[in-house]
Amino acid sequence: MGKTHEEICTYLSELFPDAGLEYDDAVPCINVPPALIREIALQVRDDAELAFDTLMCLSGVDFGDGTLGVVYHLDSMSLRQKLTLKVTIPVAEACVPTVERVWRIAEWHEREAYDLVGIVFQGHGDLRRILLPEDWEGHPLRKDYQVQEFYNGMKVPY
Repeated sequence: MGKTHEEICTYLSELFPDAGLEYDDAVPCINVPPALIREIALQVRDDAELAFDTLMCLSGVDFGDGTLGVVYHLDSMSLRQKLTLKVTIPVAEACVPTVERVWRIAEWHEREAYDLVGIVFQGHGDLRRILLPEDWEGHPLRKDYQVQEFYNGMKVPY
């Protein structure tokens, strides 16, 4: 049987003592500094005691308080355990290192978060819109998003 989320946070804090990892039991998730997300992702994937080999979902979130977030839902098939990691960044600095080389499926998830929330994934191999046209203005899942009245001469129906 795997570790609890709190035990995983304690374990990772011992491996990354300067990271300032925090466990949030309200969600529950482990808050990770943006600069360390790739290193910690590699650790939780490759460490035999953790073995989070599957990225189930990666979501971009606008918290509405001037910050954006990326939430990583992970699964360990061998240990039958789930884990959630969360990165929070200021809207003005909407950039997070990519994890597409850690979990290949992150390529599409990161493109969706970029498209809809406007989070740039540094080092991503093909960061472009995935749902909206390339010339679409803005990011529709941002709290301050204003729907454009027209797109290519057509009235937008909202």
